[in-house]
Formats: sequence, structure tokens, C-alpha cells
Amino acid sequence: MQVDHTALSIAGGPIKIARLEHERYIDIEDPAALIDTVRQSKPAADIFTFFQRLPESKPKFTDYYMEYESIAALPIRSYDYWLERQIPKQTRTSLKKSQKQGVIVRQAAFDDDYIQGMTGILNESPIRQGRPNWHYGKNFEAVKKEFAKYAFREEHIGAYYNNEMIGFLFLAHAGRYAIPIQIVSKIAHQDKKPNNALMAKAVELCAEKKISWLVYGKWARGPRNDFKVHNGFENVILPRYYVPLSLKGSIALKLHLHHGLAGLLPEAAILRLMDIRQKYYASRFKNAAKYGTAKND
Repeated sequence: MQVDHTALSIAGGPIKIARLEHERYIDIEDPAALIDTVRQSKPAADIFTFFQRLPESKPKFTDYYMEYESIAALPIRSYDYWLERQIPKQTRTSLKKSQKQGVIVRQAAFDDDYIQGMTGILNESPIRQGRPNWHYGKNFEAVKKEFAKYAFREEHIGAYYNNEMIGFLFLAHAGRYAIPIQIVSKIAHQDKKPNNALMAKAVELCAEKKISWLVYGKWARGPRNDFKVHNGFENVILPRYYVPLSLKGSIALKLHLHHGLAGLLPEAAILRLMDIRQKYYASRFKNAAKYGTAKND
């Protein structure tokens, strides 16, 4: 769906929530005009949400209902500062181990060789981190078509061992910061810590280009957050605004139903459900269970 030449996505369910599809890349300077346009668009949504991007953490639009949203962000001064001051000894040891074992990390062109390497990595296991791997089973052409859409704003990084691509990372440029996307590596080579090496390269590139922040999605729950913490990411809170577009949307906001079931459950219950989900998929894909739960430092 397009609104003033800007893509809009609407999440399904009883409460339909609209947001800019690429909100991580766009600053909203005049929310009132955008909200009026969204309100008149079809299909109709019940709530429109938008947020402020780094480094603007102080609420600007006080006329709208606001909540704080936690993101994982890494302030970048220099590569050496990150290596010496922002990551723990455990991560530095992992990086040294990766280098000693012969892992080479470099920028790469988004060409057929790179895509072929991606295809092999994505097809290694039907589950990853306890969840279905939605890219499993896709051939070269499918992978190329899917990931070429936004290659224009990304730098592509590859991790190689004995001339074999064992990991990749897309570093997307969002103006004020950069975003590591699709950091994936071969689970069979996790002993070589390729994900740590890929993240180190992303930090190095940001430092060279004077990019002040690296933003790695939301601040996650439980063990899923370990990799971010071990690589120096911090919990940074930013204002997110919610604007009701219908009576149902207004009621949902008053009753705090706009986050769905996850928003009503306590933290402990959510972590327990995540653990049950991981065990379910590990059981469903027994041959891949030993891979799907593997982690990097």
C-alpha cells in the first residue's frame, strides 16, 4: 500500500495497526499531514504508529499517545574504542579465535558468487535459533530476487574459510545510522565465530565512514539478546507514538490491547512460551535440532 509515495504496511488481526513499511529509514517531520492521509486510505487501519529515529530520544510530538520502545544500539567512536572498551574479554577472545582459524572477512559485491554462498548457508538447516528458517529450500534465483530489492542501500560483507563463504551480513545505510541485516553463518562453522567477525567488520566500516550509531533491531528478551550484549549494544529507548484512526483503535489504546497477547503477558510467561516453541521446533525437525539451537558469542 502506498501513501504519498511511501509504502505502508498494515498488520492483521482484530486490531489493524498501520506503520511506514520502511520506518527505520524515514524521519517524520509532519505527522499530522501523514495521519490525515492514512486515515483516508484503504484498506482502513485502526491505529497508526510511528517513532523517532536516533539520535532524537526526547519526545517531539506530545499531542499523541506515546510509549517508549527499546532498541539495541551501539554508539561508535572508533573501531579501537569498540574493541578495547565496549566489548567484553569473551568477545575479544572469539575474534582472535576466528582470525587464528583462518576466517577472512571482507566486503563483497552482490554478485552471483555471493548469492550462491548465501543460498548454501540459508539451506543448511530448516530451523535457526529455535524457529523455522523461512528461507530454507529456496534456490539461487529465489534468493537473488528476494534480497536484491534493497541492495542499493546496503554494503555486503562475507566471511570466508578456505575460500568457502561461511557467513554474510548486509550493512544497510539509514542516514543517521547503519543497520546490520541478515547476519547469518553456517552453523557447522560456528566454532570459528563467524558472526562475531562479521559484526566486527560492520563496526570497522561504520567507524571509517563516521557513522555514529549501529542499530540492531529491538532490545530482545532472554538469551536472544546475548549476542547483542556481547558485541557492545546497549538498551536505548525511543518514543513511539500511537494514533487511533477508528473507535476500535481508541478503545484498544485505552485498554492497552494494541500489543496483542504478548503485551498482556508477564515477562516470565513470554520467556517460558519462547522456550516451549524452541523445543517444539527442535522436536519437529529432529535431524536439525542440534543446529537450530546453536548460538554465537
